[in-house]
Amino acid sequence: MAGRRTQLALRRKAVGLSQEQLAERLGVDRSTVVRWESGETLPQPWLRPKIARALQVSVAHLGDLLDDEHALDEQATERFERVTAHPASVDLVTVACLRRQIAQLDARYDQVPSASLLPEAGQCLGQVSFLAGHARGGQVRQALHLAEAEAATLMGQLVWDASQRRDCATAITCLGRAIIAARQAGDRVAEGRALLRKSFVALYGHKNPHDGLALASQAAQTTGAVSHMLTGLAVLHTAEAHAMLTDTRACEQEIAQAETHLGQVSDDDPAIDLYSPSQLGRLTGSCYLFLGQARKAAPVLETTATAAAGRSKSQAIVYGNLALAFIRQTKIDEAAAALGQAIDIVEVNRGGGGLTLIFGAARELRPWQDFPAVRDTYDRLLTLMTAV
Repeated sequence: MAGRRTQLALRRKAVGLSQEQLAERLGVDRSTVVRWESGETLPQPWLRPKIARALQVSVAHLGDLLDDEHALDEQATERFERVTAHPASVDLVTVACLRRQIAQLDARYDQVPSASLLPEAGQCLGQVSFLAGHARGGQVRQALHLAEAEAATLMGQLVWDASQRRDCATAITCLGRAIIAARQAGDRVAEGRALLRKSFVALYGHKNPHDGLALASQAAQTTGAVSHMLTGLAVLHTAEAHAMLTDTRACEQEIAQAETHLGQVSDDDPAIDLYSPSQLGRLTGSCYLFLGQARKAAPVLETTATAAAGRSKSQAIVYGNLALAFIRQTKIDEAAAALGQAIDIVEVNRGGGGLTLIFGAARELRPWQDFPAVRDTYDRLLTLMTAV
């Protein structure tokens, strides 16, 4: 019998599904899901694309989750010990094990504090760098470049998130390294991911919509022929940059273009793991807020918050923006309730974006600080600040 599929269960929880809810979506009994996670059985091949969609991962990544986790971990440990002693023996299988570790860390990013993942991510990046200096053969070296791009992208987003979006310099250094490595590997998907992450730092860290627009546009051009998922996300962030620049027409044109790309995403998209039902609504709501249209932002964000169950870092951003939309319409009780939802999530995962929005909304609530609901929210914020 295989070992328990711990990562499969963690991924299910990460998207906010119970075993019963996943079973209902798939049209199977809960006992079937239990047997999959316990390692007793495997899902039929025809059902795997549907499972992958429910868990918001690629079919290939789902295959990794369904593997015998304990056996793979033991094999990887033994292989790394041998390769560390004889680094010139690094091969494609070893690199695949490293990439699997990086993917597992990336899958946990949205649900746990980034600081808790930094040591393992740093170790992976260090292993890749060490082995790259000893690799023989073009294929192995190319695979290591791709692993470096993935590890450096993850490090960039972890450092930036753990610093509450303050350490932009380190994040940019990591992401720049990822872009170079992706180009050396000839992988447009990895390059597009790193460029997109770098645009986030420009938009939300440096507050520079011009640089953010250029980087997001570059990401969209890079991935246009290989991934509707990444291209759609990049175009959504060009829309947000236009909103920051108060260009309503360009913003709405980009939102429509992004919706077209996201509507064409298929199960075999190389960036399907980035899919979330909240993306279009979350970014559209944010755009309307930047354009000063809180009345248009609020219903979009409310619908998004309701449709996207879970306690992810992006979900905290939805509730934070919803709180801002209510504040700007002087709907104070509703704003306090939305802010409370955001705090609930951030207390668990410490997402830097959510924290930034929460504190921004709290500042805008100061004129109503004597309202009972606002006082309660401020009490929770004090506790949150003490824990951060």
